[in-house]
Amino acid sequence: MSAEQHHERSLGVRDMTLFTVSAILLLDTLAASASIGVSSITWWILLGILFFIPYGLISAELGTTYPEQGGIYAWVRDAFGARWGTRVTWLYWLNTAIWNGAILVLFAGVFSQIFLPDLGLGAKLAMAIGLNWLVVLITTFSLNVGKWVPNVGATIKVIAFAALVAGGVAFATRGDVELANDFSWWSFVPEWGASATYISTIIYGMLGFELVCSASEEMKDPVRDVPRAILWSGIIIFLAYVLGTFAILAAVPVGDIDLVEGLVDTLRLLFGSSALGVTAAFVLSVMVMLTFFSNCVTWAIGCCRAAAEAANDGELPRFLGKEHAQHGTPVGSAVVMGVITTLILAGYGLLASSNEDLFWNLFASSAVLFLLPYLGAIGSFWYARVHDADRPRPFRVPGGMPVASIISVVCIGLLLLTILLFMYVPGEGFNLLVVSVGIGSILLGEAMIRLAERENRSGGLERNTQ
Repeated sequence: MSAEQHHERSLGVRDMTLFTVSAILLLDTLAASASIGVSSITWWILLGILFFIPYGLISAELGTTYPEQGGIYAWVRDAFGARWGTRVTWLYWLNTAIWNGAILVLFAGVFSQIFLPDLGLGAKLAMAIGLNWLVVLITTFSLNVGKWVPNVGATIKVIAFAALVAGGVAFATRGDVELANDFSWWSFVPEWGASATYISTIIYGMLGFELVCSASEEMKDPVRDVPRAILWSGIIIFLAYVLGTFAILAAVPVGDIDLVEGLVDTLRLLFGSSALGVTAAFVLSVMVMLTFFSNCVTWAIGCCRAAAEAANDGELPRFLGKEHAQHGTPVGSAVVMGVITTLILAGYGLLASSNEDLFWNLFASSAVLFLLPYLGAIGSFWYARVHDADRPRPFRVPGGMPVASIISVVCIGLLLLTILLFMYVPGEGFNLLVVSVGIGSILLGEAMIRLAERENRSGGLERNTQ
């Protein structure tokens, strides 16, 4: 029985909207972007116009014009050949293994702050590793079941963001307190310098519209629902990011923002020391913690499907393409991802001096790998417009080829700048650990491709290796 026969069309527009919100709306991004200062709000708006909206439109066109299982892998493969599709998918998938480690470190850090303040780094790592294998297990479930983790996670996120924004507005309008940062007009003017590294997190926090397209064969009606899901999720995500950043800056001085524990500190400041305020901060902190877990599940579901599709095409080793006998879910890629995440957490744990240091090194390393595939995705959009111009497009980015070319160049330029800023900090130099992980990951991907080639030759298979 083919893998395609196992796919259940269970995703409607509500599921896809919640899935996308769960994938893109990252509470950890708020703390990093707020570290820029009040000007981060201007950066969110500016980059929203220059990047977030254009990339949402590009994803809607690709997702409806080429509704194939595998998403970003299928788009790049069809445009530039199977080999480049495989390289993109490898980085996309491996990034998730590293990123999940960073997010699970956040989970353990918030758990410790709420329940066990004296918990050591070793115990936090053990907790992160255990949660990692729970993510693997859920990834192997049918989407009819597994979709509830991102759905519930997205709902919790919206509630948490709404409470954070409401708390920030209430805090700002209280007559007995002063805002923690200067909100004069001049403070909104964008600055460039040490904060440039955190500016890159804003672009990073805007990516993910394409993820749900990796499960296109499990959608009820991708042509109709993909643009709707992108529109609604985009509105929710943009407002949540801008207003959430304001809430943090209203309560916490820029210099005191902690990348791991900043959200919990913010909630405690916003809701005060009364019994009701302490309870509200506690409940919302638990909700924040749960959203971290749902983020990991959401990205694992999408990326493991893309990797499995590449393996089933003979472009990655066969063990990554192994699927569940009943559900057709990506068991091989999920289990290997779990092993890699475990090894990365253990290895980075030996090098990190603190939870925050561990989080940032993992986050920056994964970000470089994460951003590279989007260069291929945007390139495939432009290529398809030129070389497959006659294909019917249920949704089309308005403005014809001039607009398509302009937004492609702008988005690729911003992605290249963002990649550089994750590796290089102005005034400080290159982060050699992040650079090394990037180069090593690319080389490992080439080795995996060569292994797949040997498997194909031994099985008498002929593949397109453009």
